[in-house]
Amino acid sequence: MQECRESGREEGRVGSKSTPACVFPELSTVTPQPSLSARPDFLPALSRYTSSSYPRPPPAPTGSACLCACACALLPPYLAPRTGGRGGLRISWFSSETAAPRPAPAPFSELLPASQRPSSGCRLFLGRPRGKLVTLGAAFWPPRCSHLCTETALMLTPICSSNLFSTETLLPATARVHHVTQNGGLYKKPFNEAFEETPMLVAVLTYVGYGVLTLFGYLRDFLRHWRIEKCHHATERKEQQDFVSLYQDFENFYTRNLYMRIRDNWNRPICSVPGARVDIMERQSHDYNWSFKYTGNIIKGVINMGSYNYLGFARNTGSCQEAAAKVLEEYGVGVCSTRQEIGNLDKHEELEKLVASFLGVEAAMAYGMGFATNSMNIPALVGKGCLILSDELNHASLVLGARLSGATIRIFKHNNMQSLEKLLKDAIVYGQPRTRRPWKKILILVEGIYSMEGSIVRLPEVIALKKKYKAYLYLDEAHSIGALGPTGRGVVDYFGLDPEDVDVMMGTFTKSFGASGGYIGGKKELIDYLRTHSHSAVYATSLSPPVVEQIVTSMKCIMGQDGTTLGKECIQQLAENTRYFRRRLKEMGFIIYGNEDSPVVPLMLYMPAKIGAFGREMLKRNIGVVVVGFPATPIIESRARFCLSAAHTKEILDTALKEIDEVGDLLQLKYSRHRLVPLLDRPFDETTYEETED
Repeated sequence: MQECRESGREEGRVGSKSTPACVFPELSTVTPQPSLSARPDFLPALSRYTSSSYPRPPPAPTGSACLCACACALLPPYLAPRTGGRGGLRISWFSSETAAPRPAPAPFSELLPASQRPSSGCRLFLGRPRGKLVTLGAAFWPPRCSHLCTETALMLTPICSSNLFSTETLLPATARVHHVTQNGGLYKKPFNEAFEETPMLVAVLTYVGYGVLTLFGYLRDFLRHWRIEKCHHATERKEQQDFVSLYQDFENFYTRNLYMRIRDNWNRPICSVPGARVDIMERQSHDYNWSFKYTGNIIKGVINMGSYNYLGFARNTGSCQEAAAKVLEEYGVGVCSTRQEIGNLDKHEELEKLVASFLGVEAAMAYGMGFATNSMNIPALVGKGCLILSDELNHASLVLGARLSGATIRIFKHNNMQSLEKLLKDAIVYGQPRTRRPWKKILILVEGIYSMEGSIVRLPEVIALKKKYKAYLYLDEAHSIGALGPTGRGVVDYFGLDPEDVDVMMGTFTKSFGASGGYIGGKKELIDYLRTHSHSAVYATSLSPPVVEQIVTSMKCIMGQDGTTLGKECIQQLAENTRYFRRRLKEMGFIIYGNEDSPVVPLMLYMPAKIGAFGREMLKRNIGVVVVGFPATPIIESRARFCLSAAHTKEILDTALKEIDEVGDLLQLKYSRHRLVPLLDRPFDETTYEETED
């Protein structure tokens, strides 16, 4: 029922200004019937018809009593039936004596034979203090159909958003029970994504840690000002002090006083291919990380748990390397021109046709830089008078592209469909600020896998909202393409959706394909428009031919066009590694964020001092990890981010897990109390999702 409460807001969310579409207005004139407590047939029906031991129980006094009993038995305690008070569940009764027979609402009328069409029934309502109601379910059943209640009670959940289901795809009742219970029927398999609550003591100590660092930062700035401590950071010369400052000095406060203390955990030089193991150049600092000196030593065979090499194609041997080397001999390295001039090679045309075939879209276009694919193409799609609805955790490239477009930007809570729907409704009802004119376009920006959270976008629900409110959808599959789905085609393939439901499909070649660049796929009209209006297409240099060949070879391998099963095996291996690694970390007691199928695995560190300590301790044990802190994450949610790869063997993962377990005990990082807060259970507070304009 949790999924039903979420999907039910598709039709009429509690507190919305519109009437739920599944409420039947003609029933408002029905004579009120006695409450449940006054009906003697309710409790017997409840006890008899909710047991699985009665495959075909005897008929109830009325079909409606049976159906309500089965439905109420499925509800959680806080929706239990009650007759008084505010909120909770209220059940209204009507029968053929007080209302004329009427047809069952779609899609369930098609499930019944003509001889068993309804003549009585019930309506279930979820009450709110302000008297606004959201229909949980409505169905009409004659007494002779009461034996179907046990089988079909579970099918009540999707009726509160019945417009999301087509009657053409209906299955027999026995075949659809499991399907419709998965998040209101929009999902074809369980969608398990949870974020464990931060322990209160850990949160308090984290704030205290940042407070102490800030106080010492002010003290050190005072000592530098009076030349008591040597100042290493850049400052303006005396003759420039009368001019307007190029930057505010406080802007670098965090960098020089907090980041500098743990700077040695980033920008480590790699001197090998970014495979399952890497070689790192050793360096030292004698001035507290203000500068580094290389010792000349190489740290060999460091387990690589940080690269985006999801399918293991970033290597210097194999078919991809051989094909790229051959093209390098024939075409050279650079193109030295743009696509619109003389930089359009036959290899580029081959790549774009292959990408379109891989994605299942009409056409595609490739770009030389993944970041610029977002930041330079969004301004070509929307502009002034348009509205962008962006997830609060979108990548910086999406944020920059949205800002450069000049469109109005409004932010919705991460993966929160109630927040997104509220913004969509308000955008349609109120239009543009001041003028109240309709928006020219409404564009929804989301990612497939969010690279800091490890979460997967709730794409079926986003598409349902996009269709309902006639908006456009821009999907960034930088991390999900190749890494998700049974055939590696990304989050669309993962959910089994139609690629045509996504208006703009964006992705990069920098992760799963072991190369560089990005792409956009969609309708042919869209791609033709971008060829002439996209800054990346008009002004940027074309992709290097060896890079193109690396992409083509790896993509054909994933599609199985190379005559081998290597691509399929890599996809399966990545999925197995992901589930195994996540499960083991949770068993150890770490707090892990994200979806169980996401190869991005954030391990929560929280305290600022533990960011540097974790990275250093792991490198001592010959394991390279990426640690992330503020401002890339919320200030109390610092973390280590592991990226899994198909190139990781079980032995490598077991070695890494053993060392992570040891460091976790050393630094006391095992905060988990196994109190999971599923994303669907996060409260929706109307004051939290206020609209913001950029």
